[in-house]
Amino acid sequence: MNTSGDLPVLHTLQDIARLVERHQGLYVRWSRGPETDLGDAKSRDDLTGTDMPGLSANPLDVEPWWDDRPVELWVARRLHDYSHLPREKGPGVRPWVLLGREKGRGPDNEPLVQDVEPMGWIDPKVIEEARAEVARQDSAWGPLRRADD
Repeated sequence: MNTSGDLPVLHTLQDIARLVERHQGLYVRWSRGPETDLGDAKSRDDLTGTDMPGLSANPLDVEPWWDDRPVELWVARRLHDYSHLPREKGPGVRPWVLLGREKGRGPDNEPLVQDVEPMGWIDPKVIEEARAEVARQDSAWGPLRRADD
């Protein structure tokens, strides 16, 4: 098992896209990192405090319906959708890529992942690159947490 100090840093959307093209079962997790997460390897539901059987993460595997569209755009959208999490979860929360096996689903339908192998940190500049890529599309879009009602 790699610890966060040993992990490579993924510097571009293309770096992550190459990883996605080579591996099935990749996820992005927004947290303080593997050293913090892998001790218990479980997440906790924020609403109820219930422990869940795995780490909540977001899948990076490209869906078949995506056809021959750019993998970089797929990755950009996956990263952009959850880019609000560092603001909500607090200091030290950042994205990292992991390889794992889905054990179940959390209350927001997010995968709960076990047998985790950390693959790399995502450089903060990649999140800016993802925002720019999403902004270049024809439709207006924002992260999933768009605004409080």
